[in-house]
Amino acid sequence: MRLRNSALVSTILLGLCALAAGQAPAQSSAPQKVVVPRDEAPAPAAKQPPSPAQTGGAPNGEDKGVYVFRKQVEEVVLHATVVDDHRNLVTNLPRSAFTVYENGQPQQITSFRNTDVPVAVGIVIDNSGSMRDKRAAVNQAAINFVRASNPRDEVFIVNFNDEAYLDQDFTDNLVKLRDGLEHIESRGGTALYDAVIASADHLAKDARLEKKVLLVVTDGEDNASQSSLEQAVRKVQAEGGPTVYAIGILGDDHPKRARRALQKLAEETGGVAYFPSDVSQVDAITREVAHDIRSQYIIGYKPSIPKNADGGFRAIKVVAREKGYRNLQVRTRSGYYVGQERASR
Repeated sequence: MRLRNSALVSTILLGLCALAAGQAPAQSSAPQKVVVPRDEAPAPAAKQPPSPAQTGGAPNGEDKGVYVFRKQVEEVVLHATVVDDHRNLVTNLPRSAFTVYENGQPQQITSFRNTDVPVAVGIVIDNSGSMRDKRAAVNQAAINFVRASNPRDEVFIVNFNDEAYLDQDFTDNLVKLRDGLEHIESRGGTALYDAVIASADHLAKDARLEKKVLLVVTDGEDNASQSSLEQAVRKVQAEGGPTVYAIGILGDDHPKRARRALQKLAEETGGVAYFPSDVSQVDAITREVAHDIRSQYIIGYKPSIPKNADGGFRAIKVVAREKGYRNLQVRTRSGYYVGQERASR
């Protein structure tokens, strides 16, 4: 990430000078700006030692007080929501109820859980001029979303207009999150796709928790991004990428295109796009999203065709069947691009 905040750059330069003099650098409270990658995918980073989540081991564990879901490198982990024919959540299915298909071929399930686990969450909120009168209600809804979520979730705040700003990095502290939400400028355009790409990249590089979510709130169509919708979708479809929940408080300006973009980002990742008629409905929606996240199954499988055999996109479908239920519907990501998350680390 590049920083374009002059005060923060000055602090960094002072810190470097202090280090050269053998002193500890001063800390800055200035918000960090997230500048969107201009290419479809960032250049591969220098090779680093494998993280605990990549080295395999037990299905879950504690890492310095943080819950970490551990998986084998070759395992693909899905987060799936199941509903019945009345759209009610179904949370009591056994492992035997599920069948996973990759590129149309059935896969062997290697791990299975249906318990609430902590999540790394990015709350990404439109800060353009048209959101000025909506931000107070949206901010409170975001705080209530955190309150309704797993208390061990780690959350960051991104506010965006024609640029994206990381106004609070990962924390479970409600006071810090509220402060991050209060960085309201309400000006400029709507660079939604750039903000989604930058936020997904921050999750891929810096999240300590395996399960990842983006909650995106906007009131209009993207009109300022350097990146396209297709590039944003590809980014969130990276291996191990986030589930996207989108809330579109849309007006009359190009609602079809704005609606299509939010639906695409959500549905391709196993999330949901909501379109309230009024900002007052956002609070109830965020609580519903929190409940949805905490009611998911975690399904792992080792692909029958190894990941290193080829690259490209692999389509995923999950089917659930169980006695006593009719027409169970499983919502999970539609697929993933092999190795894309690892390349961005």
